[in-house]
Amino acid sequence: MYQRLVLVGNLGRDPEMRYTPNGTAVTQLSVATSSKWTDATGQLKEETAWWRVSVFGKQAETCNQYLSKGKKVLIEGTLVVDEKSGGPRVYQRKDGTYGASFEVRATTVRFLSAKGEGGDNGGGGMTSVGSVPAESGSLSEDELPF
Repeated sequence: MYQRLVLVGNLGRDPEMRYTPNGTAVTQLSVATSSKWTDATGQLKEETAWWRVSVFGKQAETCNQYLSKGKKVLIEGTLVVDEKSGGPRVYQRKDGTYGASFEVRATTVRFLSAKGEGGDNGGGGMTSVGSVPAESGSLSEDELPF
């Protein structure tokens, strides 16, 4: 079986980088994707989905260095599913309501924002920062630093 997910969206906040106990860099990105359409009544509708993206190794360090809130990125990766349900991770908020988290393990991150666009630092257009190293696939949930 094969699974591949491709997202194009904007960062909702600055990247957060941590290190696993074995020293592997892990950067967490929050990416928003949007869809717009006109419904049967002629009204413009918009839907936004938020994705938590984990990037590993040298690619994580590059993302942390060059990306910032508002930057446009293309993410290729796999969906991380809840081991119990096989779907998105479900959690309970402080107010008692439930939410779901769509999590992606990135294999490739491409910077799509033009230099100076959508954030403070320039990343250049369509810059690829590589693939996830093989060892990242063997990290357990307990080894992730967040």
